[in-house]
Amino acid sequence: MKGKNFTRREFIKAAGAGATLLLANKFGIHSLAWADSKKKTLKMVLVDYTKCTGCRTCEAVCSAYHNPVIVNGKSLPGLGNPVYSRIRVHSFNPDVDIPNVCNMCPDAPCVKACPVEPEPKTGRRAIYRDEKTQTIQNDPKRCIACGSCAKACAEQRTGVIELDPQTGKPRPTCNLCGGEPQCVKHCPFNALSVVEVKTSSKFYGKSPKKIATELSKQWYGKVI
Repeated sequence: MKGKNFTRREFIKAAGAGATLLLANKFGIHSLAWADSKKKTLKMVLVDYTKCTGCRTCEAVCSAYHNPVIVNGKSLPGLGNPVYSRIRVHSFNPDVDIPNVCNMCPDAPCVKACPVEPEPKTGRRAIYRDEKTQTIQNDPKRCIACGSCAKACAEQRTGVIELDPQTGKPRPTCNLCGGEPQCVKHCPFNALSVVEVKTSSKFYGKSPKKIATELSKQWYGKVI
């Protein structure tokens, strides 16, 4: 490091990366009741792009929380492989980092696009809005791996739905961790928060590329 000059943003990124290694010992596997389930209030994880450094702590804690390992009969946080994270950070030049997570769309284009017939009792298609958490989830047992949900999300919203290359089925999307999103809880720079879904907000439903293009022009006077 000697002799190299670091910008403030580069320094924060380096610090954030180091913080990721410490988080595994700080958070446990637990679940909280979703407080607004009775009201059926739609909530989502909101990103403050002016604070995000692209440290990817959110990816690590999300993956670790949702993919625990069992050691001597005890459930512990997993390895934190970002491939299995339900929030994905997209990095663009010049220096724009865009975490992408499900916007919990009220009109849910992904659900509408699913060709699987609704269940008689629940009305659920293969991809559906969970009654308890009000988040968008997929039932791998009913999913036919057609990719319609991912296509609809990519064309009409953020493109957050990713297909597993082995099964062709959607990977799990954000379920707000049962009420206390771990990415929000452990973000070193408070760049994430839980808010009520507002489709009128500036960046709602936009893809990482579109958001990065707008921010790049605003911050640096350049278009990606």
